[in-house]
Amino acid sequence: MIHLPTPARGPLRALSTRLFAAIALVLGIVFVVYLDRDGYRDVNEDGLTLLDCFYYAVVSLSTTGYGDITPTSESARLINVIVITPARVLFLIILVGTTLEVLTEQYRTNARLTRWRRHLKDHVIVCGYGTKGRSAVAALRENGFDTRRIVVVESDRASVRQATADGLVALEGSATRSAILAEAHVKDAKAVIIATDTDEANVLVTLTARQMTAGKVRIVAAAREAENAPLLKQSGAHQVIVSSATAGRLLGLSTSAPPLIDVVEDLLTPGHGMALALRSADRVEVGKSPRKVSELVIALIRHGRVLSLASPECATIETGDMLVYIRDDRPTPAESTISRESS
Repeated sequence: MIHLPTPARGPLRALSTRLFAAIALVLGIVFVVYLDRDGYRDVNEDGLTLLDCFYYAVVSLSTTGYGDITPTSESARLINVIVITPARVLFLIILVGTTLEVLTEQYRTNARLTRWRRHLKDHVIVCGYGTKGRSAVAALRENGFDTRRIVVVESDRASVRQATADGLVALEGSATRSAILAEAHVKDAKAVIIATDTDEANVLVTLTARQMTAGKVRIVAAAREAENAPLLKQSGAHQVIVSSATAGRLLGLSTSAPPLIDVVEDLLTPGHGMALALRSADRVEVGKSPRKVSELVIALIRHGRVLSLASPECATIETGDMLVYIRDDRPTPAESTISRESS
């Protein structure tokens, strides 16, 4: 099942608003009828009490119309034409408003779903919306990736609700099933990020995605244990991120070289100082040394290979190279002012 992001609405508040409007309309008609009660007669040929006015207003607005109370004077009949008849229509609209809203919302959802499927291409599929999946989505957003081109596949219903609350399109189901990935248009995707709760599930999802895309879509998988990384690569993952090994290295650095941890956290935390970035080499930079570029270049990516600046191959920049550099990620003074004002 596909869950599109929807604005938060309070169903209890909408229902109470309709109920208040219906009661207010009934009271208004009771007031109008009671003011002109001498122009009405009931079957007993006596005048109308306040209770009779309530009774007449209810049966008239609900179109029941028993006929035991009728307007006899011209003023009462004129009020029925001008006030009570339009109020009767309005009362019926309030009563069936919930049904109309449900039907309208279903139509809108189907239209949005059709439009979403028609424009879904070059998107990123995130399998699993736990801690790693949410972090991956946050990184995509920080790099300017369009949120409308992120699709979350998750079997846990609470995580699906969290994804839609975060403004993402979510598919409820297991990513190990080819039908679910096909519904996410995996063949037209730009990349698949696999971050489920277990390495076993990650392997199955990787195999399924690899089989469906024939290796044409980039697959990035997370592994809890380093020993499972080769299995994920054999299953078709282009890149494997080992969370336990990475955490272990950071723990070791925090003991032997504590300042390095601060540098790594700065690089990985958005908006605090430094951030890793990637861009294509400009034409005017071809033939130059990476050290002569205005940004602080730390590596080159050439033909899919990461080259260190210490390598002789990095003496000059070649056509098609990608530059890995460190950019200033601190907020501008204007952004800082806006942030303080909003807080």
